[in-house]
Amino acid sequence: MKIHFIGIGGIGVSALAGYYLANGNLVSGSDLSASPTTESLEKQGAEIFIGPHNSNNVKNDIDLVVRTAATPGKNPELRRAKKFGIKTQLYAEALGDLTRQMHTIAVSGMHGKSTTTAMIALMMEKAGLDPTVIVGTKLREWENSNYRVGKSKYLVVEADEYNASFLNYWPKVIVLTNIEEEHLDFYKDLNHIMKTFGEYVSHLGEDGILVANKQDDNVMKVAQNVKCAVVSFRDSVPLKGTESLKLRVPGRHNISNAMAALAVARILKIPQKKAVEALNEFTGTWRRMEYRGDLNGAKIYDDYGHHPTEIKATLRGARELLKIHPSPHLGKEGVNGMLYCVFQPHQYQRTYKLFDQFMDAFVSADQAIILPIFSVPGREKDSIKEKVNSKMLAKAIMRSKKPGISGKQQAVVCLNSFLKAKNYLKKNLKKGDVVVIMGAGDVYQLTEMILE
Repeated sequence: MKIHFIGIGGIGVSALAGYYLANGNLVSGSDLSASPTTESLEKQGAEIFIGPHNSNNVKNDIDLVVRTAATPGKNPELRRAKKFGIKTQLYAEALGDLTRQMHTIAVSGMHGKSTTTAMIALMMEKAGLDPTVIVGTKLREWENSNYRVGKSKYLVVEADEYNASFLNYWPKVIVLTNIEEEHLDFYKDLNHIMKTFGEYVSHLGEDGILVANKQDDNVMKVAQNVKCAVVSFRDSVPLKGTESLKLRVPGRHNISNAMAALAVARILKIPQKKAVEALNEFTGTWRRMEYRGDLNGAKIYDDYGHHPTEIKATLRGARELLKIHPSPHLGKEGVNGMLYCVFQPHQYQRTYKLFDQFMDAFVSADQAIILPIFSVPGREKDSIKEKVNSKMLAKAIMRSKKPGISGKQQAVVCLNSFLKAKNYLKKNLKKGDVVVIMGAGDVYQLTEMILE
């Protein structure tokens, strides 16, 4: 089978492309710019086209064209495919076909999907269940890959709620970590979100299982209406017999993710000792509180967080690094350090809709550095940009006048470039500090600049 991917550098699309490559298919793909992801796929045998999308990239012998949700209908490669009569699918539709063919475990929720998916996959791997995995991040255990090809019947996927993509999936087990307002450029409000999640879990047959966070009210409301079995877990409350659980990834939210994973382990009859061992060995995933290096003796972490709830949870976990040092990267010098958060807001729409929640999201940080808002092409109207900006957010955080968890009055600055942020950190950081560089846009480039 010959498959062409439009936007092959995307984290989900690239994982699917890698899966097809590993299964002996011929794969080609295009993207606007090269990246480590496209370079990796090329080394694996994919034919990669970098630059503006070109109709010549689609040959008439291609069997299937898979595109990202951001691909416009006028895309020349998509139009060429339709002209040739080639079957075209969204990434979620193509992945949806796989979920029908295999015994699928799908992890969903606004936060914790990638980490929980990784935890479940690594437990299954350790237990010899040999799953195939499609996840929205990279794992060190898989040589920084975002997929794993197994030989068993099991498929573990990160099921994204954006654009209601998960409605394409038909799993046997659904894990719901949490539900709240998010992706408000697509969803009208929380009621719309709840209705969509309700439709999604209805895909479980009577023989299916819903794994639900018992301490999330919205999750439990959705769980009330299912016809299948419900297995609940308690957020951050260890199960009986899991006293040996000693996670290497900090934060209460990661204990919650681990509880969800252990609930799945019970369903799959994975011995609890083996499951806990896998969780204790887990060192985290790409851009989820990922330790990257030092500057002036301060520890630099990179994180994908972009929703107020994620920011608050991640910074609370980062605070632990200054107190109890669970990280192998942090030494005794961290005791009296300060916690810095460099944040790049992701989308004007999200920043505007959740503005009040963002004001209180940085309470664990001693210093918040706010960068310009990252705008996603095609996902928001220009008119929203007149209603909110980073300076407004920085001023609002300062007006809240809430001291950080450390007891110090929180400082807030707004800087308009990565270079200024780099110079600011270079001037102010000292040995023992912790810095979290956070956002879902291109702020990871700042981390690279700092560590050059």
